[in-house]
Amino acid sequence: MQFKWNYEPPTHEQQLAADELAEKIGMSPIMASLLIKRGIKTESAAKRFFRPMLNELIDPFLMNDMDVAVDRLNDAMGRKERIMVYGDYDVDGCTAVALVYKFLQQFYSNIEYYIPSRYEEGYGVSIKGIDYAVEKGVKLIIVLDCGIKAVDEIAYAKERGVDFIICDHHVPDEELPPAVAILNPKREDSTYPFKHLCGCGVGFKLMQAFAKNNGIPFARLIPLLDFCAVSIASDLVPVEGENRILAFHGLKQLNQSCSIGLKAIIEICGLTGRELTMSDIVFKIGPRINASGRMQNGVEAVELLVERDLQKALTIATRIDEYNDQRRDVDKQMTEEANEIVARLESQEHQKSIVLYDEGWKKGVVGIVASRLTELYFRPTVVLTIINGMASGSARSVAGFDIYDAIKSCRDLLENFGGHTYAVGLTLKQENIPEFRRRFQEYVSHHIMPEQTQQTLDIDLEVDFQHITKRLLVELKKLAPHGPGNEKPLFVTRNVYDYGTSKVVGRHQEHIKLELVDSKSAVVMNGIAFGQSAAARYIKSKRSFDIVYNIEENTYKRGEVQLQIDDISPSEIDN
Repeated sequence: MQFKWNYEPPTHEQQLAADELAEKIGMSPIMASLLIKRGIKTESAAKRFFRPMLNELIDPFLMNDMDVAVDRLNDAMGRKERIMVYGDYDVDGCTAVALVYKFLQQFYSNIEYYIPSRYEEGYGVSIKGIDYAVEKGVKLIIVLDCGIKAVDEIAYAKERGVDFIICDHHVPDEELPPAVAILNPKREDSTYPFKHLCGCGVGFKLMQAFAKNNGIPFARLIPLLDFCAVSIASDLVPVEGENRILAFHGLKQLNQSCSIGLKAIIEICGLTGRELTMSDIVFKIGPRINASGRMQNGVEAVELLVERDLQKALTIATRIDEYNDQRRDVDKQMTEEANEIVARLESQEHQKSIVLYDEGWKKGVVGIVASRLTELYFRPTVVLTIINGMASGSARSVAGFDIYDAIKSCRDLLENFGGHTYAVGLTLKQENIPEFRRRFQEYVSHHIMPEQTQQTLDIDLEVDFQHITKRLLVELKKLAPHGPGNEKPLFVTRNVYDYGTSKVVGRHQEHIKLELVDSKSAVVMNGIAFGQSAAARYIKSKRSFDIVYNIEENTYKRGEVQLQIDDISPSEIDN
């Protein structure tokens, strides 16, 4: 893909501010410039950013209905009612269920958890799940990472004598379900200062409030923060504000004393002994937890996350790892089939969006395929399949385009939909697919901006190789944890040359291992450019080129600096 590079050099005032901040915090001007670009302009703000404190978490009782939710939970325990913790089958839902269940189980035994089957019940609160709860004598259901649109289902539960506490973070409709309490920072009437919690984060806030109300030390919650980190990373919510605090301390817990279930996944992934990052969660840990719900039933993921015996956990983790292998195979096949369909549809070349349907595709993988197509073609994408006689699927978006609003514009054609700005799940009748495709594509073509149809790289700073040192690498680590809202800093260096030893590597010769020298400092840097072997011939031609990259630690040579190169472009002087 040809990226568009966005770069605005620091102004004279910004440079002066960076030099002043660098002196105060004892760091390089590069690091100070990165902080200023993130809105961190004072020494005290920098210290708070580098060391997020748990005592800076927001008072959970500022969330609408929190006092009602805690009172209902206390009443249930006081009356010895059976409680069910109910959640979605993805990473966010499973970690949320595990967190709430593990915490409450320490104080109350009449409790169970429930994860609906993606294939038998579909997304969210199901009638089957409610009937099961009634059969088991459940009087209170705490639903996590879903439920905000389950108006009819929760009304049905209320008729059957079952109360609901909703802990969700998806965008609500105008009509809210008749639950006892609705905890959702995206409520229109929300007074909570932070809007971007994940489902697990909302569950954590409920447990924080419950602990505070019952005089339980906050320290009892700290062992569960690893679930928050896994959820925040996997659900791609902004890593800023309260999420940064939870992710920072959750990663610390994950690396120092994680739960038995996560320890088993880490071992199965081959990550034992490494300092784990948000990237490890996104690419290794999260997909395995997700694979359970995608290929079988998410309940196995929760079983793993709440398991206390390592050997039993390793047995479950091994099984889930096999699901992940199966998921990869299905994902690869479906993506290839989807690409063939796009290639055959000549009209797609002129469309600013993609809508694909194949009744043979596996429901649990359509979201991944939609993500892959969005990355490949950089267009909002909907991928649908058939399940229980209905077309069902997932939509994914490009940066800056609200796909939730696009789907919402077609709501009269839909049976159900829900999600947020960049990811939506939807269900509709098969006969409505052609009209949905027409209207969705029309909406996108009228609302998407030209700059949203091309993949861009937002560059933080232009640097020379002489400034890329081990000390800078140590400083850059302090910017973590990374994610939306706090991406890894991107650098550009212009007019670099092959040192003479760069070569194509990889099983399919798709990557380039580089040794580069810049024209200003004559410093040699090692780098890796994944999936960019097409640039190898130009690189070996001895002509100069520009690179955009992250500064990373070499995985195989601890402490050594390596450039992870996102894009390569011929220098203007050689054009």
